[in-house]
Amino acid sequence: MNEPILGDKTEFPPDEVIYSHIGKSRAQWISLFEYIHTNHPDFAEEWRYYNDGKSWLLKVTRKTKTVFWLSVLEGSFRTTFYFTDRAEEAIIRSTLSDELKTQFKEGKHFGKIWGITVTFNRKRDVADAKVLIALKLSVK
Repeated sequence: MNEPILGDKTEFPPDEVIYSHIGKSRAQWISLFEYIHTNHPDFAEEWRYYNDGKSWLLKVTRKTKTVFWLSVLEGSFRTTFYFTDRAEEAIIRSTLSDELKTQFKEGKHFGKIWGITVTFNRKRDVADAKVLIALKLSVK
């Protein structure tokens, strides 16, 4: 359930294909994207096939800043937000779940970059994604 899908390089992932894979997480998908389209109309969404992961990923940006990456899973989907160490205090003070705060503090580092990944299975996950979007936009 945690491996990305959409591995056919020749098939751009339309909504019907995405919905067929994410199943019950469709409600969270719709809620997340309604929020983005309503509150952040300046965000751009770009699907691209990446050979290294052999999968399609969605990159969501504001101007030149990547806000998050999204991958589709069987039965769900996940977003990953990357932050520098400058975001630590804001993340710790935020309303994020303790699980995500721990993921940031103890998770894998990529140089000076830390990732926070939300796998969408509960309503709370959309709320956490909204907080992460706000953090991403507020931290320089």
